[in-house]
Amino acid sequence: MKVFVCIKQVPDTTRVDIDPETMTLKRTGIETKINPFDLYAIETAVKLKEAHQARITAISMGPPQTEAAIRESYMLGVDEGILLTDRSFAGADVLATAYALSQGILSQGLPDVIICGRQTTDGDTGQVGPEIAEFLDIPHVAYVRSIIEADDKGLTVEMDMPETIEVVRIKYPCLITVEKGIFQPRLPSFKLKLATRNRPVKLLTLADLPDSQPEKYGLKGSPTQVLKVFPPEVSSDQEVWQGSSEELAEKLHAKLKDLKFL
Repeated sequence: MKVFVCIKQVPDTTRVDIDPETMTLKRTGIETKINPFDLYAIETAVKLKEAHQARITAISMGPPQTEAAIRESYMLGVDEGILLTDRSFAGADVLATAYALSQGILSQGLPDVIICGRQTTDGDTGQVGPEIAEFLDIPHVAYVRSIIEADDKGLTVEMDMPETIEVVRIKYPCLITVEKGIFQPRLPSFKLKLATRNRPVKLLTLADLPDSQPEKYGLKGSPTQVLKVFPPEVSSDQEVWQGSSEELAEKLHAKLKDLKFL
């Protein structure tokens, strides 16, 4: 079984700067980490590896320092890594990001399963995984909370919908996005760190992709145009009220109405 896991390096801080020209996050010079939701995707892939002798490839897109995230994934059980890094990819929205990742995957041949985390902590759109599947023209299932069965033809999974739990059968090649409850991510292994310290990370640029038309990537390939980005206002104002439960309820109702929450 051949498994790809899509991972992303995200800021390990809430204090980030915005590029005033591109309206995108400045990702250089800040502490970073693997997107927490992607750790569940990695663990799901490792569970498949342990049960079905799968080979896992982590793929990411970003600046050269993103290689650190891929090397960290080696310590979690990933076998090989691919980094899409090119100035042409900079400033990509979810659509251009998904297209670049789909082309990166396609350049290596379609795997049996592609696994993504539900969303990223710096974007929270939850769109990249399904969009990758659409670009590759393969079936996909989102919000997967458990894998009931994995055989040589496909997966049977539980999908966590807002009001129901649905069981879905999906054939290879396919893509799933997983929920946080699917497995508990393991800690990085020091033994694997030593064993993989010389393991290479494959770098792919625009020229290495099946579709190398620059207008489909980065800012040029992004239909989303951000007009303005600003940090939320931080307020530490507080009020202390005293009185009976009835009086406090009336005060709370009046305050919420005054703030136009009601």
